[in-house]
Amino acid sequence: MTEHVRKAVIPAAGLGTRFLPATKAQPKEMLPVVDKPAIQYVVEEAVRAGIDDILIITGRGKRSLEDHFDRSIELEVALEAAGKHDQLNEMRGLADLADIHYVRQGEALGLGHAVSVTRKHVGDEPFIVMLGDDIMDDRSTVLEDMISVYGETGASVVAFKSFPLEEISSYGCADPVPTDRPDLVLLRGIVEKPKPEDAPSDLAVMGRYLFTSDIFEALDRTKPGVGGEIQLTDAIALLLVDKPVYGFVFDEGRFDIGKKLDYLRATVELALDRDDLGPEFREFLAEVVRRRGIV
Repeated sequence: MTEHVRKAVIPAAGLGTRFLPATKAQPKEMLPVVDKPAIQYVVEEAVRAGIDDILIITGRGKRSLEDHFDRSIELEVALEAAGKHDQLNEMRGLADLADIHYVRQGEALGLGHAVSVTRKHVGDEPFIVMLGDDIMDDRSTVLEDMISVYGETGASVVAFKSFPLEEISSYGCADPVPTDRPDLVLLRGIVEKPKPEDAPSDLAVMGRYLFTSDIFEALDRTKPGVGGEIQLTDAIALLLVDKPVYGFVFDEGRFDIGKKLDYLRATVELALDRDDLGPEFREFLAEVVRRRGIV
């Protein structure tokens, strides 16, 4: 029988240089998407999938992440005095989403190194890695589906999405073997940022992974690459030599908010989905389109 997946790891030690100067004095994970910081979407996605233990990997200048998921007595007192009970309950609920822990990466030595520092916390349990640059809308069931695949196979699972080959050089790329399911492949190999002509498929690694504890032994054997960084993709390539690793393929609900254009798209689409904002915001966007003669 497979173990219940109850732990998630969120690497959040990056500098966020693509969003400077906005990230000069605040973590990129705290940039708001509508009215919630990006990392809150990731944590809430994990909780929806049944995760109750979350480890956030931080670095210098990331204290606001811890403050966000902690109680703020002064704010709660002010909200209660003002009779803002809905907001009060929402703020208190942030601290109760899950058991949230923090560990510092120390040095930025790659995503593989970030995952390796979680070994003592994770132990021998299966766990999920969620990149904070990728957020999913509330309708996404990618994590739940990956957990289901693990339950059936007992193997590690990596999320993939089909991309045009001219964009594949920005991602890890699967060398897949088809299964009897259109949304599931068995990995024969995985290549980090291949040239389009060398790509084994059009399936690009997305920011969701489910690992058995075998990944730590693979990370131990992974040699540092450029800049001394340990790449998670390289560790997965070593892992699948000895253990089966599956790829779960999905196509909707994901926003790469590490890119400015996708950050704007996420803000617009998630706002349109809101009952309290969507109707009025939709009218505003239609007026902007008319006024600027875009269509």
